[in-house]
Amino acid sequence: MTTSTPAALVLHYIFDPLCGWCYAAAPLVKAAREVPGIQVQWHAGGMLTGDHTRTITADWREKVMASDQRIAEMTGQPFGDAYFNGLLNDIGAPLDSEPPTTALLAAEALAGQGLEMLSAQQKAHYVDGRRISDPTVLRELAASIGLDSAAYDAAYAEQSGAATHEHIADSRQWLGMVQGQGFPTLALEFDHPEQPGQRAVQRLELGEWLGDVAGWKQQLAEWVEQIAALNPQQAGNADPSCGPDGCELPQR
Repeated sequence: MTTSTPAALVLHYIFDPLCGWCYAAAPLVKAAREVPGIQVQWHAGGMLTGDHTRTITADWREKVMASDQRIAEMTGQPFGDAYFNGLLNDIGAPLDSEPPTTALLAAEALAGQGLEMLSAQQKAHYVDGRRISDPTVLRELAASIGLDSAAYDAAYAEQSGAATHEHIADSRQWLGMVQGQGFPTLALEFDHPEQPGQRAVQRLELGEWLGDVAGWKQQLAEWVEQIAALNPQQAGNADPSCGPDGCELPQR
């Protein structure tokens, strides 16, 4: 979601609140927000919406537990007993990405706290085993990050329905534009080195950074410096090179 003029580098984060591997990527997104010159823009893609909503079943529990255990091993992200032995045993519990996405939009509209709301949702789901498709739970989470309940209720109502659907459609357009294969997808937007005044976007390979927050943060800082140092007038023989699929970032 765009909230201000683009920084030197914009990290586009395409995700879903109910996506386990997006939870795996959460430390990387948090670290990116701490790097000067990086602006994070989020895009919630509606993984479990419309015809793709579902409920918890025994098969679903078996599938996600294997994935979640791998995430924990790779990244150190915590998963609570209330999640593994509570929520995942709550057969019939709804898994609908639309309400938490609406809550993200409401938090962003109120106070620019969409990512703070996402963090609260992920903790509620994966640690505390709560139903984050339940608007009542989402309202409590909004209060937990300091949002006024009455103001949140109004913002949630305003962002419900068409506004949420429009955001999801826009997010899916971003996913297609950067040739992402699913959630999460990360892409960097930066000044085009060969076309002054234009921007370039490059999808990032996420797997190599999971569990390496320090290395990721250092790499982002280096890219900020390298992109800032590029002179568009000299781009004809400079890195990064550009082609039909975008511009390559400077080499690591």
